[in-house]
Amino acid sequence: MAGSTDIAALEESFRKFAIYGDTKATGQEMTGKNWAKLCKECKVMDGKGVTGTDVDIVFSKVKGKTARVIGYEEFKKALEELAPKRFKGKSKEEAYESICQLVAGKEPTNVGVTKAATGGAVDRLTDTTKYTGSHKERFDESGKGKGKSGRENIVDTSGYVGAYKNAGTYDAKVKK
Repeated sequence: MAGSTDIAALEESFRKFAIYGDTKATGQEMTGKNWAKLCKECKVMDGKGVTGTDVDIVFSKVKGKTARVIGYEEFKKALEELAPKRFKGKSKEEAYESICQLVAGKEPTNVGVTKAATGGAVDRLTDTTKYTGSHKERFDESGKGKGKSGRENIVDTSGYVGAYKNAGTYDAKVKK
């Protein structure tokens, strides 16, 4: 069997994968999804000897009839089931030892996580100097938003039509 440090590392890997992606998980039980993730990321699943189907079948074998999750003991049984398939030329004990070394000390990774795009399209769409029409009125010359005055029509009681350029010049013309 594996040394005590390997068993501790194996159990730690089990707990990390068991809580991955589930905020309510305690780390005591692992779902089929997380079992498949563990097998894929720890390279237990090689695509030839051990496939995704094999991983799912072994999970179904070791879990209870009505259970949806496996505990640490069932996890070790599942690794024992997969070991001879993954390492064909070795004895059962050597294969189990090798598969434990693959899994021990590993953590789940965030593969394929989408990052926020900061490409040209975002810059172009948020450039306030290119805004036209009513949207242009919401920002001052520096591109800073005007807040409420930019969003709401504030009533102008000056007597002039809105956006009239010569507002306030009538008195100067009449006096001449």
